Amino acid sequence: MNRILLAGRDTVSLSAFKSALETRDARTQYVLAGEKALAAISVEVFDLLVADEILTDMSGLELIKTVTAKYPLLNCALVSSLPPEEFHEATEGLGILMQLSPQPGTTEAEELLAHVNKIHSFSLHPVTKES
Repeated sequence: MNRILLAGRDTVSLSAFKSALETRDARTQYVLAGEKALAAISVEVFDLLVADEILTDMSGLELIKTVTAKYPLLNCALVSSLPPEEFHEATEGLGILMQLSPQPGTTEAEELLAHVNKIHSFSLHPVTKES
């Protein structure tokens, strides 16, 4: 089961996405502020952080920059209305798994979980040296 932290300024914009994740056996927690997300990450282990473009106290990009500096192994996705090229420029080097549309739904939830599960499969099968 994947543990996913959702951070956004309102629960409506991510509600369909959250439901789709939970239908696919993900356990979600929702926070409205970046500081609350950072506090949650400091005490719990999450497989993924999904940040909305705007939170109540900072942007989603600011949150992810802080998270990747403190918790570099936490997978992140970002809701963004930027065109793909601009998104790439703004997030280059942060290791963001996926850009999500402003109101992501079922298809994006499935794609994102597929990415996370693929990453987990790599960590479950360590590479061994052959003689």
